[in-house]
Amino acid sequence: MIAFRQANLDELELVLGWAAAEGWNPGRDDARAFLSADPEGFFLATDGELPVGSISVVNHNEAFAFLGLYIMRPEYRGRGIGYRLWQHALKHAGGRVVGLDGVPEQQANYEKSHFVHASGTTRFAGAPAPKGVGDLRPATPRDVPELIEMEAFASGYRKANYLETWFAGASSRVTYLREIDGRISGAATVRGCVDGAKVGPLLASDAQTADDLLCHAAKIFGPKVTVDVPAGSNGLAELCLRRGLVPGFNTARMYKGPAPNTRSEFYAVASLELG
Repeated sequence: MIAFRQANLDELELVLGWAAAEGWNPGRDDARAFLSADPEGFFLATDGELPVGSISVVNHNEAFAFLGLYIMRPEYRGRGIGYRLWQHALKHAGGRVVGLDGVPEQQANYEKSHFVHASGTTRFAGAPAPKGVGDLRPATPRDVPELIEMEAFASGYRKANYLETWFAGASSRVTYLREIDGRISGAATVRGCVDGAKVGPLLASDAQTADDLLCHAAKIFGPKVTVDVPAGSNGLAELCLRRGLVPGFNTARMYKGPAPNTRSEFYAVASLELG
């Protein structure tokens, strides 16, 4: 019998294994950070005791949620189970605006659930020349509140629980930043993944800082890195091209409700799963 319920940490690790099999290349220490964002925001479809599908609807704050990790085991696809799980999980968001990054081929299906296309995100991948940059330093706990506000300004919505854990770091995740006159002018989180590393969020006030952060990131877990650049962050997209990163797949950023304002030339999202 098919049932729907919340996922625990071990089950979220299982789901991230599914994501790796789908080619999504999750980070090696993503599960605890994801779960800290909203422990009640991860859902499974089960056949008896067997998990057969997943979705996340993470409530980042009182006004905004993000949907991701929508995966069905291949043998359970085409039976309507995924859509029932989708409907079940969306109730968790209540009246919040909900965002998602989906493949463009599914855009019409998402529109049936009242999601509206707002923009897109392009994944860049490559091996920029790694270099150590002397004035970059690892983030400390005292930096986290400022980093959260910087990311909220760039992305248009605040996600404190998620990023507090994200910026705190893990064995394969570290955040580096540049500080000028007591203020952070740029920062980037680098996390080791199944294949290479991902950089995100990347936040920079200028092209030189963005370039230094990207090349420093390639030195940490690289040299192969991927960066998810939203439409509007034209400066970062141009920098990625100059550094030899190649644009790959695109996702459609869609919202159920009003889209937030994004305001940065040099910004990369933390993850396509949680925004």
